[in-house]
Formats: sequence, C-alpha cells, structure tokens
Amino acid sequence: MRVVIFGATGMVGQGVLRECLLDRRVSEVVSVGRRALGLSHPKLREVVRSDVADLGPVQDELSGVDACFFCLGVSSAGMSESSYRSVTYDLTLSIARVLARLNPGLVFTYVSGRGTNADGRAMWQRVKGATENDLLDLDLRGYMFRPGVIQPLHGEGSKTFLYRAGYVVATPLFPLLRRFAPQTLTTTEALGRAMVEVAATRPDLPILENPDINRYGAG
Repeated sequence: MRVVIFGATGMVGQGVLRECLLDRRVSEVVSVGRRALGLSHPKLREVVRSDVADLGPVQDELSGVDACFFCLGVSSAGMSESSYRSVTYDLTLSIARVLARLNPGLVFTYVSGRGTNADGRAMWQRVKGATENDLLDLDLRGYMFRPGVIQPLHGEGSKTFLYRAGYVVATPLFPLLRRFAPQTLTTTEALGRAMVEVAATRPDLPILENPDINRYGAG
C-alpha cells in the first residue's frame, strides 16, 4: 500500500508513522505537514506545506495512494465553536474531498474520540460527530477511530505542553486502567497497527470504538 499521513508530528501521528514504516504491507509513506519530521527512511517521502489546506501544487504527490491516515487535530479547550469547527471540520473535509477525487476507492481513517456524538451536549462532540457523518457520506471508504485514553509508547509525545505534563502525571495510572478498565485505554502502537490493518483488510465496520481499535491493533 502507498499511504499518506496528515499530522505525523503529533503524538498519534508519530505512532501511526512508526507502524507504517515497520509494516511490510506499506510500500511508501507520504507525510504532509507544516514542518519537517527530521526523520530519514527509505519508505518515507515528505511534503512540507505552510498551508496544508492548499494541496493544489502537490496533487501529483497525493495521486495513487491507497489510504489516508488523518491524525491532525487540536484540543477544543479555550476555542469558540466556529474556530474549532474551522480546524476540525472544514480542514478535514476539504482534504478528504481532494483525496477522494484523486484516488477512487481511497481508505480514509479519521482520528475522532470516545464519546463523539453529532447530537452531544459538548461542543467538541457535535463538531467531531458532524465531521464523522460527512466523511462517511463522501465517495471513499471511511473509518472513524474513537480512541479513549491513549498511552504513548516508543518515545512518542504531544507537542502541547499541557498534554505532555498531563501524560507525565497520568503515567502511573496506565497499569490501573489496563487492569480495571481496559476498554478505556489504548496505545499509540495499537492505534497505528489498527489503522494499517483496517486499511489493508477494509472491514465492514465504519466506526471503531476503543475495544475495536485494540482488537485490530493487537498485532
């Protein structure tokens, strides 16, 4: 498979990129982002764009891909609904439409979140829910990933200081979650493996909750 990753510098994207580079089923990885990864690998090709919404000049790089792993995302904390929707909904759908046009039959995996609901009370639930619904209406093979708590492995980490600090505090709790509430916990490794597995096998399961992610990412 030839795949494209958006957001490979983030915690989730780092994990997905690692599993893509390790998996023999992935022949090439095109990483699209605002800054370089600082990584060299025979399977990796980088496309650095200051505006990732403007893909016109790099469409040739994005043609002939089998799957997109969309890992871009921001926290809704402190954001208005319109600003959060612009980043979460508008950007995602804009990129997905371009890729769907260039690559008929494309697999598009979207990292959403546990509790996503277009009719939910929380702003982030509604925006992510609308994003999921409209992605699934596009002419592509969409898979919505709803992870719970994500444990970073292999040196992966968030770019956001508050998230990094939170993970430092939460690290001692991961063994407890794994023992008493395993349905709420996954890892960057399992999430990355699950994305590759879903892209390769294309199951009839458009929405993957945390237990599904762990099942497909068991390796």
